[in-house]
Amino acid sequence: MSGPFDVVAPTDAERARTLPGDDRVHADVQMDRAFDLPAKPSDVWPWLVQLGKGRAGWYLPRSAERFVPPSRRAVRRLVPDLQHLRVGETIPDWGGRRATLTLAAMDRDRYLLHTSRRGTVDVTWAVVLTPAGRGGTRVQSRVRLGPVRRRWLAEHAGGPLDLVTILGLAHGLRERLEEQAG
Repeated sequence: MSGPFDVVAPTDAERARTLPGDDRVHADVQMDRAFDLPAKPSDVWPWLVQLGKGRAGWYLPRSAERFVPPSRRAVRRLVPDLQHLRVGETIPDWGGRRATLTLAAMDRDRYLLHTSRRGTVDVTWAVVLTPAGRGGTRVQSRVRLGPVRRRWLAEHAGGPLDLVTILGLAHGLRERLEEQAG
């Protein structure tokens, strides 16, 4: 039986594989998510490049965005001015006024790797695109945190927050790709 969270459930092989950035943080906590999209990686890539606070937003589905003030909703189109993300570029993130993500590495149509430091905790966020059947894309997200003093809190508070965030992203991105395909 499948449920709504299966959309972001990685396989055992995905959890076990090495992703970009795994060597950057000695992780006490690792959160893996994965989902499928009905578009090839080259069509998904531009949406991921423009992702982020102060950029195109975080792509919630319409059903969730109706509870967000219109000025804070994510865009529903590709924005040419946001397609030029470069390694070393820092973008604002949620989690406080000074929270940021820095693009540490990328390989077009394959992966983006962001790094951050939250207090004394180093963070990596890898988003990896893999071609999937029928012209689709498998998207894997991995967040690694370390060192973490309160591991239980990171896993039991941060884990569900990451799950809901990626669940929203998966559904919102799927909507946008379907709208783009027409």
